[in-house]
Amino acid sequence: MSKLNEVGRNDACPCGSGKKYKNCCMNNSVATPMNELLEFYNKGTSEFDAMLSERTENEIAHDNIILNALRAGKPIKEALDLAAKKYPEEALQYNSENIDGIHSHYDYLLKHEDIKNRMRQKSN
Repeated sequence: MSKLNEVGRNDACPCGSGKKYKNCCMNNSVATPMNELLEFYNKGTSEFDAMLSERTENEIAHDNIILNALRAGKPIKEALDLAAKKYPEEALQYNSENIDGIHSHYDYLLKHEDIKNRMRQKSN
């Protein structure tokens, strides 16, 4: 059995509720095993992962500056400006009409990376 399938009673519940497993899905006959959750997530995000894998090194570095700034609590415009200073050729042109969409994209990317990192940690 892989570590992904091993959930201790005091571990966080794999359903994502934030509760301990023993206080959530441990005795629930409809609880979804971790590997099924991971498979479902990976299927649903495969297109997004494919798009991410096509980025150049500079695009990745640019995005990482934005993501790190957002993780540090900086507003999206400040994060974009920081990345544009280091990678002007990758800079996104933003305005009042597109800033919300850009912010949504990076918010999704942040959450996606966090989930993928947690999945990698659980599998090790």
